[in-house]
Parts: sequence; C-alpha cells; structure tokens
Amino acid sequence: MTEAVMVVALLLVAASATAAVAVRDPVRQSLVLAVLGVVLAVLFTVLQAPDVGLSQLAVGSALTPLLLLLTVRKVRRRGQRAPDRTAGRRGREGGP
Repeated sequence: MTEAVMVVALLLVAASATAAVAVRDPVRQSLVLAVLGVVLAVLFTVLQAPDVGLSQLAVGSALTPLLLLLTVRKVRRRGQRAPDRTAGRRGREGGP
C-alpha cells in the first residue's frame, strides 16, 4: 500500500513539474508552482518527513508563488507606464 501511494505521489510530482515548465504565462506558472508545492509537501509526508513537508507547504506553495505574482504585477504596471513617461519627456524637450 505504501509503495502505491509513493508511486502516485511521484507521478503527480512529475506531472505538475512538467506542467510548470510547459506553461508560458507567468501568472499561470506561479499557480502551477503552488500546486507543485502542495504535491511535493504530500510526497515528503509520504516519505515520512513531515517537517520538510510543512516547510515545503509554507514556502513552496504559499510564499514563492505569492512573491512571483507580486513581481509579475509590478513589472506589468511599469511596462504600461513607461511609454507615457517617455512620450512626456520627448514632448517637453522638443527632441525626436
């Protein structure tokens, strides 16, 4: 029974890791990364390392995806504001 659970957990890890690499959108990647963190936490628990599983649950499925989502949000905001700033400078300076 334990081997079957371990094999299922390993297959889930392989599938979610492959999905994290295959997804191209950064927002979706961070969500798939959160799922991967949960699956890894389950795997660590199955492998009788619940302390590592709890750490993985906190960092790998909550903190890291949250930081990635906030970073993507900030980068997208700067990308939207950047053309407006340069257009305003060009207009005031009189340059091309």
